[in-house]
Amino acid sequence: MRLNEKALENRADWKGYKLYSYDRAAIRKNTEERPEWVHFGAGNIFRIFPAGLCQRLLEKGEMDTGIVVGEGFDFEIIDEIYKKHDCLTAGVTLKANGTIEKEIIGSVMSASKADPASEDWKTLKRAITNPSLKMISFTITEKGYALYAPDGSLFKGYQQDFASPLKDASMFLCRLTELLNERYELSRTPIALCSMDNCSHNGEKLKNAMVTIARSYCEKGQLSQGFVDWIENEDCVSFPWSMIDKITPRPDASVKAMLEKDGFEDAEPIITSKHTYIAAFVNAEEPQYLVIEDRFPNGRPALEKAGVYFCDRETVNKVERMKVCTCLNPLHTALAVSGCLLGYNLIADEMKDEDLKKMVEILGYKEGLPVVTDPGILNPKAFIDEVLGVRIPNPFMPDTPQRIATDTSQKLSIRIGETIKAYQESDKLDVKSLKVAPLVYALWMRYMLAVDDEGKEFALSPDPMTTTVQPMLEGIKLGDKGPFADKLSALLSNETIFGLDVTKSPLYEVVLADFEKLVAGPGAVRRTIHEVVNS
Repeated sequence: MRLNEKALENRADWKGYKLYSYDRAAIRKNTEERPEWVHFGAGNIFRIFPAGLCQRLLEKGEMDTGIVVGEGFDFEIIDEIYKKHDCLTAGVTLKANGTIEKEIIGSVMSASKADPASEDWKTLKRAITNPSLKMISFTITEKGYALYAPDGSLFKGYQQDFASPLKDASMFLCRLTELLNERYELSRTPIALCSMDNCSHNGEKLKNAMVTIARSYCEKGQLSQGFVDWIENEDCVSFPWSMIDKITPRPDASVKAMLEKDGFEDAEPIITSKHTYIAAFVNAEEPQYLVIEDRFPNGRPALEKAGVYFCDRETVNKVERMKVCTCLNPLHTALAVSGCLLGYNLIADEMKDEDLKKMVEILGYKEGLPVVTDPGILNPKAFIDEVLGVRIPNPFMPDTPQRIATDTSQKLSIRIGETIKAYQESDKLDVKSLKVAPLVYALWMRYMLAVDDEGKEFALSPDPMTTTVQPMLEGIKLGDKGPFADKLSALLSNETIFGLDVTKSPLYEVVLADFEKLVAGPGAVRRTIHEVVNS
């Protein structure tokens, strides 16, 4: 059982795996001749979610072309995963009831490095300049859209690119701009650039980046004003907003062992030189949501027939706020920082802890729902019910608090700050009634001390603000009595991190008091959480 087209010819060997039924050779030929969908960002969530959606449509006869994939960051993925396995993926769905589903996903027809020095570039160029192309989608992470550092300076890669000819660009979005310009010069056929990344206003982030790049090269005389006008006109180039939700952890050792027991011979994960964790298989939870603004000037695949919600931009924004500010992400962040402090290695195990379970129930139902943005197409309470009753407690999901704690400084303002601000702005709700939201702020600062509840040092998850925040906490040790206002006021006044100036909030004293309790000594984190959620 090797993952390639030749091995799949003997279908009897693949008992227990759902195999695609469409003629892949015919689909590949159609895709080469008249591609409809290009995707950039060849990682795990794409392989099991958007590629899985395309597979559904191919099986139903709703599409007769597959996906052309490009990778602009980690080229090893293309060689080690896609080309080695004929662009096939073994998708493993881990259900909360303990059952699993295994499927061979074959909807990707080609995979290319977004590198003009590679032969692959010709494949991407043919696809993107073909008038048949309707959509370019992206899962390149929020960082992939960033042109500027937190201090407002242009990243070095873009500084170098903007000082050089466009044809010599090294940054992926600059290379994409060159390909889009060729489409403009050849046919000016409209196109949708659809971010499917898990970040707020993702379409806006992508548009801002692409327009900035186009204007920069236009100013240097390398692109025409006509091209800039084209890419700024959403009747020509649209940037639909979307909300995506599906927990897709790194390839897990227990899943690997299960596949190998089946006889699957390609289950060994690899870690690329750019620290991408990837394998021939992808493991993920069953629930999944994709909500997209229906703005596709050259048409689009019928993804609604595969479960995608299409709506207007305002509704996408409401769904995003519902998820990110209330119904999922805040709960994840609360569990992540507390789980790291309390020595948990699985998010699911935290839901067996009565105090932690009660903490996120209060944060979601009691504190979040009163200010939730109801999008109309999804019910917020039902969404939280599924998150807390099915998704997070799923014992078969190998997701860790350490993974979720990554970049927490970039998340607190949205995940916690928006709820606090909504209370402060309400004339019906009392911000002083909040107890878990301010606790999460205090828990994060306690987490940044990099000492767990037993007093043992641990490694913080990657975060761009670590080198800024830790010096602000310098001198605070486990067992210190406080008060800590003098040391914490500068940090807590940072609106970029917290979403508001906490020192000017009625919750300032609450956050300080919680932090003081959390650092009182070994076991203080456990005692404080228990006290807060039972008060």
